[in-house]
Amino acid sequence: MRVWTRQVPAVWEELKEHGVYFVKKEYIEQKNDTIADFYIKLYDWYTKEARKYIEIPEEFKYPVWLSTSEENMLQPVEDTVVLELEIPEGKYLICSMDRWGYRVNYWYIPLNEEDEEQYKKELKLYGIASEDDLVLTDKGNFYPLLRRKIISSWQRVFTMPPGTVQDEVATAWELRREWVRDIRLY
Repeated sequence: MRVWTRQVPAVWEELKEHGVYFVKKEYIEQKNDTIADFYIKLYDWYTKEARKYIEIPEEFKYPVWLSTSEENMLQPVEDTVVLELEIPEGKYLICSMDRWGYRVNYWYIPLNEEDEEQYKKELKLYGIASEDDLVLTDKGNFYPLLRRKIISSWQRVFTMPPGTVQDEVATAWELRREWVRDIRLY
C-alpha cells in the first residue's frame, strides 16, 4: 500500500542509519510535553487492541500515523520531512480518523445515524450531558451498562471501514528504509 507520513528529519536520519524506525516513549514525551501521558495511554490501548488484528512485534509499542492519499496527508511545514512509502500487506491497519477521534474523546462510536440518535436519547433519558464523564469519572459507576457500551464500541475503530477516502488513515508500528519511495525535505 502506498502511504505518506510527515515526520521530523530525525526519523529519516534514523531510517538511513539503522534501516528501521519505530516510535519510542521518549519521542511521544518530547513531542507532547505536559499532555504526553494522555497520548501514551491512548497509544497503549490502540496497540493492545490492534494486536488482535495484525501481528505487531513486542518491541513496537506505539503507532506511526500514515495518510492513505497524498491529497489528505498532513501538509509539510518547516523543518519536516514527508516520506512516501510502499508498505507490505500485514504491516499496517486501516482505520477511520473520525472514529479514532471519538475514541480519543471517550465517546461512544455509533454503528450508524440511527444508532447514534438512539444513543443520544438514552443519554438524555438519564440526564447525562457529557458522555466522557461515564469513562473519566466515577459517574460510570452509577451507569455501568452505559460505560461498558461506550468502551465496547471502541473496537469499531478497527472493525468498521472508513466512510470516505478523506476519513481513511493507516497505522504501522515500524518504518523500513526499503519501503521508502520518495523523500521530501522542508
